[in-house]
Amino acid sequence: MSISKGIKYRLMRDYGAPALMSLQNLKKRKPRPIPEAFGPPLKSNQRLKEILSRHYFLARYVPGVKKVAWVTSGAPVELLRAFDFYTIYPENHSALIGAKKQGAEFCGIAESNGFSQDLCSYARIDLGHMLSGKTPAGKLPKPDLLFCSNNICQTVLYWYKAIAFELDIPLIHFDAPFVTTKQTTADVNYMAQQLQDMIPVLERVSGRVFYPSDLETILKRSMESSQTWGAILETMQAKPAPMTIFDAFGHLAPIVSLRGLPVAQDYYHILLEEVQSRVSQGIGAISDERYRLIWDNIAIWYKVRFLATFFAERKMNFVTATYTNAWAETTGYLDVKNPWTSMAKTYGQIILNNNLKHRLELMKQMIHDYSVDGMVMHSTRSCKPYSVGQFDLRKALNADLDLPAVILDADIADERVWSEQQIQTRLEAFCETLEDQSHAI
Repeated sequence: MSISKGIKYRLMRDYGAPALMSLQNLKKRKPRPIPEAFGPPLKSNQRLKEILSRHYFLARYVPGVKKVAWVTSGAPVELLRAFDFYTIYPENHSALIGAKKQGAEFCGIAESNGFSQDLCSYARIDLGHMLSGKTPAGKLPKPDLLFCSNNICQTVLYWYKAIAFELDIPLIHFDAPFVTTKQTTADVNYMAQQLQDMIPVLERVSGRVFYPSDLETILKRSMESSQTWGAILETMQAKPAPMTIFDAFGHLAPIVSLRGLPVAQDYYHILLEEVQSRVSQGIGAISDERYRLIWDNIAIWYKVRFLATFFAERKMNFVTATYTNAWAETTGYLDVKNPWTSMAKTYGQIILNNNLKHRLELMKQMIHDYSVDGMVMHSTRSCKPYSVGQFDLRKALNADLDLPAVILDADIADERVWSEQQIQTRLEAFCETLEDQSHAI
């Protein structure tokens, strides 16, 4: 470790980051007026912004002090934490660029360099960022290691292979067998052995020795954070719900990118206390909640505000989602005393690595628990594993539960795919159907 870089990093951590947060608060733009359809905003929003800003700010100064790893959202990051890697999630970075409505620009850079427009927009944005060195959201530090898993999709493997080739750095791939019926003992043993086999590589890249007690501590934090996140989501069973899924899309970030760290653990306790207080006081996320909805698939990041307002004005609140639930669903498998098998079970059974029947039963349970009246399914061209089967799911849920539903064709971060007129027409028809409580469209 460079002594000078270490000193600079600590100065930035202890003094620079707090100063930046204070400056951001002083320079804070005049808040946008809140439409009457919404209740009071969450106080925790500001804390969330500070946590994420600090994380990406310090990332500028971490090279030469800590080893940097780029990680996919479904990878067992707890193992990296045991080696003190500074972890960055390109998917989160791409989502942020998408939310700034600049996804098309970076997708275009990747496409002009030979990458197909049919690839995931997260991948194209990240590759465009890497190839151009540009970003509106803070340049990511060059990684020393890439860590991915195919439990969310196969694209991440080839995306990370392209980065590994371009930057000439090692890539670790966690291979998770797809759960066609149920997870087998052979599958668990296979994944557990992979995790243990990674240790020599991680020791070599990080320059640190592995201690099982470190992993146990990190797993305990991760488990508690995931349980708290699950408890936060469960408060939305209340009527009115204390927040919307559009709120949850943002507050999801720490459980993805900071999982296993004390900052995530502490933050979710603060957020849980706030939403529980809102429930006890009858404070809803929207001012007059009459219809309760479920969202399926990843957010449409560049249209979050539009969609939130559109539905709130019609007294409709999204109270649950398969996407936000994903980081709470498998928490029960984590066991600090059996780290290898428990991580294998946890990361091998996430929603995108499980069969359609599992997803159907999960959605039925969520619809029941959250008293859902209707469903919006985002069919995104960027995530085929998530989108394939949605028409079958809609048909099954409508047949069993008579649930009004609509499918929106869009993309998670490439705004070029959005068709304003088509989407508006579908949404208006869905709302009419929901109000009439007729059959799904």
